[in-house]
Amino acid sequence: MSLTALKARMVVDQAFRIAEVDNRIYGSFIEHLGRAVYGGIYEPGHPAADPDGFREDVKQLVQELNVPIIRYPGGNFVSGYNWEDGVGPIEKRPKCLELAWRTVEPNQVGTNEFMKWAKEVGSEVMMAVNLGTRGVDAARNLLEYCNHPGGSYWSDLRRQHGFEQPHKIKTWCLGNEMDGPWQIGQKTPQEYGRLAYETAKAMRLVDPSIELVSCGSSSTGMPSFPEWEAVTLDHTYDVADYVSLHQYYGNRDNDSANFLARSMDMEHFIHTVASTCDYIKAKKRSKKTMMLSFDEWNVWYHSNDSDAKLEPWSIGPPQLEDVYNFEDALLVGSMLITFLRHADRVKMACLAQLVNVIAPIMTENGGRAWKQTIFYPYLHASQYGRGVSLMPIVDSPKYDAQDYTDVPYLDSAVVFNEAAEELTIFAVNRHLEEALDLECDVRGFEGYRLAEHIVLEHDDLKAVNTANEEKVRPHSRGTAEYRDGYVRGRLAKASWNVIRLSKVNSSD
Repeated sequence: MSLTALKARMVVDQAFRIAEVDNRIYGSFIEHLGRAVYGGIYEPGHPAADPDGFREDVKQLVQELNVPIIRYPGGNFVSGYNWEDGVGPIEKRPKCLELAWRTVEPNQVGTNEFMKWAKEVGSEVMMAVNLGTRGVDAARNLLEYCNHPGGSYWSDLRRQHGFEQPHKIKTWCLGNEMDGPWQIGQKTPQEYGRLAYETAKAMRLVDPSIELVSCGSSSTGMPSFPEWEAVTLDHTYDVADYVSLHQYYGNRDNDSANFLARSMDMEHFIHTVASTCDYIKAKKRSKKTMMLSFDEWNVWYHSNDSDAKLEPWSIGPPQLEDVYNFEDALLVGSMLITFLRHADRVKMACLAQLVNVIAPIMTENGGRAWKQTIFYPYLHASQYGRGVSLMPIVDSPKYDAQDYTDVPYLDSAVVFNEAAEELTIFAVNRHLEEALDLECDVRGFEGYRLAEHIVLEHDDLKAVNTANEEKVRPHSRGTAEYRDGYVRGRLAKASWNVIRLSKVNSSD
């Protein structure tokens, strides 16, 4: 290693435990928006379509990501959605004007079709109910339709529709972004809090085993943030299990150093919402700690101009189809690292979205499916980020950016999978010009050895993947070495790194 290179140090010990990682932080999101459903997961007539019209090639990529939970059907879409339009014989379902995104919803895919697909890809579903144009009655009926075994009107209707067994959906969102003026049926915090409380009360009478997500602010930029959380949770704290957080980032001014620091804003967002929850906990003298569901997050800005030019009232138009570059993958990696460092409070998270719409998976209508740059940090975190999140003690050089000060060049999280006897270090080098020499003290993990050092790197921060060429893809030629209780290696400039250690078995 060069004597003049930047240096960072880290200490990792089993005693520095944050919390068990809830696997649902690797969740995602499918909304009836653009080509997420029609032309994404569902395309009858495609060479790879199954008998139900769902693309097998897309299923395989979703299965590769091992997505534990998928939020559905929205998003802004849900605030104008009548769920009854999406069940029963497909040929009898209405085509509806979809006002959130100004398209036509054909209702060829609805609750039952999506539940069957989710089961096939190995995912649970986080179902959202419409608290925009509807409320208590529609929510409790949908829950009865989905979860009640039988012997009632709605549960027997599900059975008539060919689904004898209940779907047993555990997690339910009480509306979506209800503070947003773009939302159909926008609410004041008092209006939402009362409606969400009454809806939750009715739903729990139908099925006491469910868990509920109270709607938080649409982003940190909302004028009412974080007062919205304080007012709404004053109503919903006793009936909800989680509060939602949504955040997207962009690099419109092409300041990459500032862009890669934006996960620090996410960190601040999490701290602020957790503090607000704890204030309501203290106010109510409650013993319950409210957990966080970061159920929309991603980079989103590339497609804004082209979306503004789309004609309304088509089915499955190419909306929100960001083509992600290499630096986007780096920030996605840092956002995943942020979730891991807050595993004690962030228990669910949904990368928005999964296919075509600001997504890691893209498809061509009638053609192939392929992986965007952001697919890979998401894949690696889902594969290797399961176990106990440990708090690394980090000493890193720092920089100042346009909006952030004291930004560590080394952004890192550590996960210990005790059952598999594996230790994984996730690390982003934010420096755009220089490599970073890392020394990691892992003496507390006696008998371990280096298994792999995966690297995602590219000389061009703006490099993208296409259906025909995958320019940005990981390799396992990282330089990390293990010796005498220390991992030492060079993290390439602007790189995502996964350093994996495993226990040496006596037979090895």
